[in-house]
Amino acid sequence: MSDPIRHECGLAVVRLKKSLAYYQEHYGTALYGFNLLAALMAKQRNRGQDGIGIGCCKLDMPAGTPYLFRERFDVSVEQMGEVFSGIRKDYKRIARKIDGQRREERHETGVEHLPFEEDPEAIKREFELAGEINIGHLRYGTSGGLGKACLHPYLRRTTWPTRSLMVMGNFNLTNSGELNRVMMQRGQHPVFGTDTQSVLEEIGFQLDEAHTQLYHELRDSGMPGTEIPKHISARLDVGEMIRKSAQIWDGGYAIVGVIGSGDLFVMRDPNGIRPCWYYENDEILAFASERVALMSVLEVPEEDVKELPPAHVAVMKSCGTFTTEKFTEVSEPKPCSFERIYFSRGNDSEIYKQRKRLGEQLVEQVVEAIDNDFEHTVLSFIPNTAETAYFGFLDGLRKSRRVAVKEALMEMLKKGELDEAKLDDLVLRNWPRAEKIAHKDIKMRTFIASDAGRDELVSSVYDITYGSVTEKDNLVVIDDSIVRGTTLKTSLLRILARTNPKRILVLSTAPQIRYPDCYGIDMSELGKFIAFQAAVELLKERNMRHVLRETHEACLAELKKPRHEMRNAVKAIYAPFTDEEISAKVAQLVSPAKTPWKGKVEVIFQTIPGLHAALDIAGGPSFGDWYFSGDYPTPGGFGTVNRAFINFYEKKEGRSYDTLL
Repeated sequence: MSDPIRHECGLAVVRLKKSLAYYQEHYGTALYGFNLLAALMAKQRNRGQDGIGIGCCKLDMPAGTPYLFRERFDVSVEQMGEVFSGIRKDYKRIARKIDGQRREERHETGVEHLPFEEDPEAIKREFELAGEINIGHLRYGTSGGLGKACLHPYLRRTTWPTRSLMVMGNFNLTNSGELNRVMMQRGQHPVFGTDTQSVLEEIGFQLDEAHTQLYHELRDSGMPGTEIPKHISARLDVGEMIRKSAQIWDGGYAIVGVIGSGDLFVMRDPNGIRPCWYYENDEILAFASERVALMSVLEVPEEDVKELPPAHVAVMKSCGTFTTEKFTEVSEPKPCSFERIYFSRGNDSEIYKQRKRLGEQLVEQVVEAIDNDFEHTVLSFIPNTAETAYFGFLDGLRKSRRVAVKEALMEMLKKGELDEAKLDDLVLRNWPRAEKIAHKDIKMRTFIASDAGRDELVSSVYDITYGSVTEKDNLVVIDDSIVRGTTLKTSLLRILARTNPKRILVLSTAPQIRYPDCYGIDMSELGKFIAFQAAVELLKERNMRHVLRETHEACLAELKKPRHEMRNAVKAIYAPFTDEEISAKVAQLVSPAKTPWKGKVEVIFQTIPGLHAALDIAGGPSFGDWYFSGDYPTPGGFGTVNRAFINFYEKKEGRSYDTLL
C-alpha cells in the first residue's frame, strides 16, 4: 500500500497447560511460554509500529507474592528483537545472581542444589515474565495518544486476584461515549482516554459485581476468609461477565483479558470484523491475530488452527478447563476485507490465493484500456506488497491471451487461412511483457514516517530500472489500494515518470475507498480520501454545490435519529457519477506536477463485484466492503460516516467516531 494508513493491532496469547518444570524437562527451558509469545509477536510484526506490550499471570502464587505483571515498550517494531534480547539478558542476570547465592549455600552446608536455570520454581518466583499465561500486543494506534501510557495491555490492580484485570485488544468501539455515559450514570468516574480504558472499566465493573456477590454468599455461609478466594475463582462465570459487559458495545473487536486469579478469556465481535485464531493441544492453548503465525511458530498444519467464531468468547479457567460460548447473538459475518487485501501476511494459503485473484480480476479492464496492445505495454507493481496480486494479474493475462490465440487459430482453421507468417504473427507477438520497474534499495517501511517528511523518504527508498520502458509503451503498475493518493502524486508517479512511457496506468486491487472505517483502521477523515475529493471536484465543476449543502443537512438529520434507524446520507455525494468518471478525476488529481514528462496518467480501480469474486469463499462469509460501498455492518458505522461528512463540511479535523463522552 503506497498510502500511509494505520491499521489493525496484533495479538498473541500463550497459555501453558502444565507446570514450568514440564517445559524445562521437555524443551530445555522454563521460559518456553515467553519464547513462544516472542516468536508469535515477531511473526506478526507487520501489525504494529507504535509500540509493544507484554503481560504475564502466574498461577497458584503464595499469598504475599506478586502474580500479575506488565511491561510496555514505546519502540518501533524494528526494535522488538532488542526488547526481547534485553528481557532475556535480565533473566540471565537474575540467574547468575541466584546461582551465586546457591554456590555460597553449597559451600556452607555441603548440600547440592540445582543451578537457577534448571530450577523452574525459582524461575517462576524470581523472574517476572515466567508464568503460565503470557499475552503480547503490537499496537497500531487509531485513537488516543501514541505514547507509552496508551500501549496495551491495560491493567487494573486490586488486593483481590479475582478483581484484578489485564486487558488488550485489536479493536475500535464506535460508541465509547455511550459506554462512558452509562458508567457515569452508575456513579463511576471514567477517565476519557481511549476506548480500551472504557472496555477495561466496564469489564472491571462486571467483575467487581460478580466477585462481591460470590464473596458475600461464601462469607455468610461461614467459610473461612483464607478459603474464599479459591472458591470465588472456581465459581466465577466469565462468560456471563462478558455477556453483561458487551451488551451495548458497537464496533469490531478481538479482546483478550486475564483475571488475576488465572482465568483467561478471548472474545470476538458479533460480525467477525477483527480476526482471531487459536490452536490447542495437551501442552498449550495459543491465540493470534493471524493463522500463519500459529502455523509457523508451532509447526502445525492449517487444518489444526481454528477460527474463534464471531460473538463467541473462549475461556480457559485457572483449573485448565477450556470452553467457547456465545456471549451475544451472531450478526451477519463481515470480516475486514483489508486483512486480505493488505494487512495480514501473505503466506497464508487462503490469503495468497485471494490476493492473486484480486489481481486477476483487473485483467478485463486493463485489456480494454490498452486496446489489447501488449506489444507496447510493460507490466509491473509498486509497492512490494502488491507483488502477489501482480502474479495473479499476470496469470490472468496469460489465460486471457491463450483464449484469444485459441479463438484466432480456430477461426483460421475454419477459413483454411493458416500459414506460417500468420502463425508467427499470432503466437510470437503481442504477449504480456513483465518487468521489475520500481524497487526498494533501502529496507524501510515508508508508511511509518511522518507525513511531512514522507515524500522525500519515498523518493530515496524507491528507484527505477532504467531502459526497460520506451516512449511508445504503456506502463501498467499494480498497487494494493489508493486511499489518499498523496504519495502517488508527490512521489511514486514522479519516479515512474522517469521511465518516460506514453502513459502510466495505475491499478488498485481495492475498489475506490469512499467512506470512513470505524472498526480499527485509521481511515475516519472523509476529506482525505482521493475518491471523495474527486466526487467533490466533479460536483463543483458541474455546478452541483447544492448537493454538498443538502448532504450536510441530511447528515445532521440522520444523527438525530435512534442509532438503529440511521442511514448513510453521504452516498448522495457519489450518486450523480459513474465509477469511471470518479476514476478519471482521481487520475487528474494524482497526476504529478512540475515534471518534464508529457504522458498521461490513468487509474483503474477494482470493482466491488470483483472484490467479492476474489475474496468470498464458497460456504464462507462475505467480506466487509463498507469503506467501498458505504453499507456498514453495525449502527455505529452510519453514525461515523454522517459525522465524518459534517466534520468535512464544517472544516473540523479529527476522527469521526463517537466521542469518548
